[in-house]
Amino acid sequence: MKIHFVRHGESLANTLHIISNHDLDHKLTGKGRAQVMRVSAALKGRPIQRIYTSPVLRAVETAQIHSETLGVPFEIVDGLREYDLGELEGRGDDEAWEIHSHYWQNWLQGLKRDQCPPGGETYYDIQRRFVSFVEGLIRQFGGTQAEFLCIAHGGVYTFGLPLVLSNISMAEIDRRGIHHTNILTAELQEGRLVCTTWEDAGS
Repeated sequence: MKIHFVRHGESLANTLHIISNHDLDHKLTGKGRAQVMRVSAALKGRPIQRIYTSPVLRAVETAQIHSETLGVPFEIVDGLREYDLGELEGRGDDEAWEIHSHYWQNWLQGLKRDQCPPGGETYYDIQRRFVSFVEGLIRQFGGTQAEFLCIAHGGVYTFGLPLVLSNISMAEIDRRGIHHTNILTAELQEGRLVCTTWEDAGS
């Protein structure tokens, strides 16, 4: 079994520098759509059976483009949704980003992972739903040659992928970043998911 983990394309939330991790209407930009097309071109020819996507609009739009290009159906799953920042959602001011950074840095360092902005999700909330989703795929398809494409976000990947990939650390992901055109391919080997390639389809 193989899973290709990719991020959505650039969205208005990125260009406007607004915290938009839940239900706000921030669509892909023209640049973001072009990024998705490049990733699709890099994946074309892979025997991908299904696309799984976060329910956040920019991810769904990304999945729709991949679905049309690759000829593969997509399914929305909550396990891939970006983590909710509660009262910070919709804000783009310096104070909001400073608070966001405070929690991000704490979680990276293994500190206060049970804390989050009011109304938001903790590190452990991300862990529960992301790991549960990936482990579900392994249970169902682990003994097969199936390949899947997952569309999610920088935050949930930063904190979630190190929990399911045996050879990728949170520090490495934070250092390298999960860019809009990255493709992280993981393969099940001896019961563990191993990242076999970390490619960039071009910015």
